[in-house]
Amino acid sequence: MIRTIMTAMALCMAMTFTANISGLDTTCKGYGQGRQVDENNRPYGAIAFNDELGCYDCRAILDDDKKICLTFDQGYENGYTASILDTLKDKDVKAVFFLTGDYAERNKELVQRMIDEGHIIGNHGMKHKSLPTLSPEEAKKEIMDLHEFVKEEYGCEMQYFRPPCGEYSEQSMAICQQLGYKTMLWSFAYQDWDVNNQPDPEEAFERVSSAAHGGGIYLLHSVSATNAEILPRVIDSLREQGFELGLPDS
Repeated sequence: MIRTIMTAMALCMAMTFTANISGLDTTCKGYGQGRQVDENNRPYGAIAFNDELGCYDCRAILDDDKKICLTFDQGYENGYTASILDTLKDKDVKAVFFLTGDYAERNKELVQRMIDEGHIIGNHGMKHKSLPTLSPEEAKKEIMDLHEFVKEEYGCEMQYFRPPCGEYSEQSMAICQQLGYKTMLWSFAYQDWDVNNQPDPEEAFERVSSAAHGGGIYLLHSVSATNAEILPRVIDSLREQGFELGLPDS
């Protein structure tokens, strides 16, 4: 009898979950902040994303005109994360690390260090699947499988989600919100992920530093040798420009 009641309750919750998002737009969109900026160096693409989907707790740029938030996507380990963590600790900067399921499972010492040193662990999908290509229940599973693993393994309740591939739809963002997540995209990114074609450190430093803007959410990849090398100088430069580096407000 108890099992029957529990099964009925689970079915009812699933039906409610699907009904609440069934009428929303499922068009898959690829996010990019673009190169056009306003008078404060804030990308129009990020501002437009906030205007479009802010009602679903989605942000591509923060409201704080003095803060920049550093975020790192952790798809796989390439030997530079420890150095990045060393720099953040030395510079007294907290960041957000978006983990895939594979990373969370394979790199427990590094993940635990992130948590112990006060960084935020974010959800980047259990299998890094594009949410708009999934059914609502599949999307929920993609998010919550990793959520439950991290909660059980590390005792950490994640609250920020970054869409794999930067792909989203109105429906997928509403699903994230229903699951208790805030979606964080970015207002700065550059081509740093190709380990076989790393950007020149001096050119990268100039590009990353010159893009500084209030409310900035920087997307960096920890697989990048260039990022690991320039990060100390980048942090110093952003601070010299008058910005604080820190975590997003909850």
